[in-house]
Amino acid sequence: MSFRRALALAACGLAGGSVLFSAVVVGKQPARGGGGDAEPRTGGSAATVPPASAAPPGLLLLPPAAAAASCPPAPGWIERPAGTGGYWDSNWDRREPLALINLKKKNEETGEEELASRLDHCKAKATRHIFLIRHSQYNLDGRADKDRTLTPLGREQAELTGHRLASLGLKFDQIIHSSMTRATETTEIISKHLPGVKKISTDLLREGAPIEPDPPVSHWKPEAVQYYEDGARIEAAFRNFIHRADAKQEEDSYEIFVCHANVIRYIVCRALQFPPEGWLRMSLNNGSITHLVIRPNGRVALRTLGDTGFMPPDKITRT
Repeated sequence: MSFRRALALAACGLAGGSVLFSAVVVGKQPARGGGGDAEPRTGGSAATVPPASAAPPGLLLLPPAAAAASCPPAPGWIERPAGTGGYWDSNWDRREPLALINLKKKNEETGEEELASRLDHCKAKATRHIFLIRHSQYNLDGRADKDRTLTPLGREQAELTGHRLASLGLKFDQIIHSSMTRATETTEIISKHLPGVKKISTDLLREGAPIEPDPPVSHWKPEAVQYYEDGARIEAAFRNFIHRADAKQEEDSYEIFVCHANVIRYIVCRALQFPPEGWLRMSLNNGSITHLVIRPNGRVALRTLGDTGFMPPDKITRT
């Protein structure tokens, strides 16, 4: 019995006229060894279409329109650098030193020395450690936000998360939390394990629909207006809270953000400069810890994603 294996390669070129192509390879599946259809892969650079005579056997070239269809347009607030995959925007947070100074005011007499001094004055010196905590399990039957309080298990989860954070032995600077009831209650329990750490509530971190997921899912389909309203707010939260340290900050900082699964997943995608539409491909447990590190040069690293290894198996939920 034979099988067909399809591999779709799509490359999206620059708007200035790079050629788009999509190729489908058709072959036979080996008689032994598991596996179904191959996963689609996206090419990393624009390419020109080879002559038909140069195409390997079994390679079918599709028209540019078919390739373009695989690159859906992003919302207006998502800024993407021109070019192809693998590009890292070093000025993603608009805090790159060269972007912070006005080159027109460069002292003509001192020249490069003056520029170097001003650049050094704008450089970040400290590393920011961002701990993103998903709220604990809550009452799903509540009709209004005030009724969606933590369950008894949810309160246990918050205690475990607070204990875990305290055991790290870090000097946390602040806890910023969503103003929604389940996040506020989670924060109150966690803060008991971190006495003296100030708490700040914000509406920016409230749960919502950040951006239409790709691929789409059938079980969760908000109205388009919800993406429009929530997406801009959650993007504002990202821009407001996720960035390299201020140049005046001398020591590394450790900050906790207690919020929601959708918000955290979107922030992780944006911080790592992954396609934000892929946020729903990740899953986070209640009370989980996600740890992002932002270096002075703007480089970002993900230390942990949705860690709940500190919880007993029977305490882990994802509601």
